[in-house]
Amino acid sequence: MSFAAAFNLGSLRERWANLFSREPKAEVPVRDWVSVSSGQSTKLLGFDQSLVWVVVALMALGLLMVYSASVAMPDNPRFSRYTGTYFLVRHAVAVGLAVVAALVAVQVPISTWERFAPWMFVAALILLVIVLIPGLGKVVYGARRWIPLGVMNFQPSELAKLAMAMYAASYMVRKMDLKENFFRATYPMVIALGVVGVLLLAEPDMGAFMVIAAIAMGILFLGGVNGRMFLLIITVLVGAFVLMVSLSDWRRERIFAYLSPWDERYAQGKAYQLTHSLIAFGRGEFFGQGLGGSIEKLHYLPEAHTDFLLAVIGEELGFVGVAIVIVAFFWLSRRLFHIGRQAIALDRVFAGLMAQGVGIWMGGQAFINMGVNLGVLPTKGLTLPLMSYGGSAILMNCVALAIVVRIDIENRQMMRGGRA
Repeated sequence: MSFAAAFNLGSLRERWANLFSREPKAEVPVRDWVSVSSGQSTKLLGFDQSLVWVVVALMALGLLMVYSASVAMPDNPRFSRYTGTYFLVRHAVAVGLAVVAALVAVQVPISTWERFAPWMFVAALILLVIVLIPGLGKVVYGARRWIPLGVMNFQPSELAKLAMAMYAASYMVRKMDLKENFFRATYPMVIALGVVGVLLLAEPDMGAFMVIAAIAMGILFLGGVNGRMFLLIITVLVGAFVLMVSLSDWRRERIFAYLSPWDERYAQGKAYQLTHSLIAFGRGEFFGQGLGGSIEKLHYLPEAHTDFLLAVIGEELGFVGVAIVIVAFFWLSRRLFHIGRQAIALDRVFAGLMAQGVGIWMGGQAFINMGVNLGVLPTKGLTLPLMSYGGSAILMNCVALAIVVRIDIENRQMMRGGRA
């Protein structure tokens, strides 16, 4: 989308006139700095094939790299009972289930998703409570985040991300007339986000809470909530984050380790993952060591197949491989926002905000994961969407993207003069 197309002279004149006009606007009451017009022609039939192929490519590369990162894990006594293909097979099964779920989700009309959005949010809250019950929630590395289901360990926080995107979009549609009254418009969402935050921090899973908070706040902002007052809630959230870090010894130590990862006090402790991740990127140089050539995955870099998969990509495929992944996620996020803006232009506010919420989810979580791997952000337990090992994450990612594909299909139907 070109700068000239997004900020053309006619648009500036219209916005200047609206500033001094007392007549109510006829346009959809959401933020509209993103133009739906671009230099490319829009296909009015079928669906966005480019979006689907980029998602397929990321998942295929993820499957390959999960195998590469986990093939040597049976050499570790902790995983000695597993074969070299154990994680590959489980990840392939999760991808297969995710594809089936996506094919089912894309058949469901957006109006149905909108109608059941509050109930999905309630279901996510119930699962977040269940996972905290001893005997039902599975504890891994001191965190109780998973519910064992046999085929996979389901992580309720992944469902909560999708549920929050739906609920926030539905909420903004129902409360659109209150959007200029900040407190009346936002306090129910703040309460809902607070409940989710308490449950997630009890696991603990601060990384998932940060993503969910970004989704909720992003949708409120895009939905047109008063901008000046919106800054107030961002300030409060940042203050709460600083307070949590300052009151927690282990969180504070993690921040210090992030700031000085090579310090001898942290290099073999809190910063161990970060230092070995940086070593992996350094070894990869421009073109990498070649597929399967990683040394860091040989029990030096913990969680190489999950949280630090990008480091293995960097070591084996080099700067070129990492750059391709970054560009792919940037394009994906931008495309999700474009589909959402297109839906809003067609007066389908729930669908538009929902698509943009998924864009915040995918782009935001990918940014955090990449930042952690590269040492730009403190270490958090967040996977790389669509690529890292994790059944429930892949499942929810694919369902969310399938819903956006459905939004795109309905957009095209309406542009042909049909009904969504």
